[in-house]
Amino acid sequence: MKIGVSTSCFYPLETEKSLEEIGKNGVKYTEVFFNANCELKKEFIRELIKIKDYYGIEILSVHPTMSLAESFMLFSSYDRRYDEGIEDYKRYADIAAEFGAKYIIMHGGKVNNVLNDDGYFERFYKISEEVNKNGVQVLQENVAKCRASNLDFLRHMKESLKDDAHFCIDVKQCLRGGYSPFDAVKLLGKSVKHLHISDSNETNDCLLPLCGDFDFKKFTDIALQSGFTGNAIIEVYSNSYKKYSEIFNSYQEVLQLLD
Repeated sequence: MKIGVSTSCFYPLETEKSLEEIGKNGVKYTEVFFNANCELKKEFIRELIKIKDYYGIEILSVHPTMSLAESFMLFSSYDRRYDEGIEDYKRYADIAAEFGAKYIIMHGGKVNNVLNDDGYFERFYKISEEVNKNGVQVLQENVAKCRASNLDFLRHMKESLKDDAHFCIDVKQCLRGGYSPFDAVKLLGKSVKHLHISDSNETNDCLLPLCGDFDFKKFTDIALQSGFTGNAIIEVYSNSYKKYSEIFNSYQEVLQLLD
């Protein structure tokens, strides 16, 4: 299992500077979280590729800046907006392919989205078909404020789409959704392709790994036993630490634990 650090950990530091921090500190795997549409321009992508190549970083996944708009753009009943959203996702697929990344992480529709479950799954499948043309997969993330916020929805999605259902399980989002990360990886098994990891304790649901009470060894063991063959990215918020060095210390400790 490859362990990496997301560029989102450094937000609001600019994306290219975040990638540089990751490279300078010897992290070899990352997820690039885009934060503005201007970052999708070809010249900006070339800049990121130069940084990743210079430091020997492998970009495993990308996270669209349109996450907050996916419900509006991709999962509404207005077809023109959906068509535009598909074009946006095609651009992310192009970028992922340029990076050599395998996955695009999707937040998806909101809880009050107008589509029923079957309509949602049909849209997800169509988006996946377009992205797959570039050899990239869309992963549904279990974001607590979105439709995929509970185990019943995730189970239904897996049962409906079968081998075409692919997931990114985020530990903190499980906790915010009120269920166990262990149950999520057991339930979804080999459909889980990617992990976002963080730690927690009784008062905080988003800490750097190994700064709380979460049993990472047990979690990854259960995931692997359930058929998981993907990788794990540290993803926390800027209020989860005081210095960047804390991120990289956590990363090194996770490497030692899971080696």
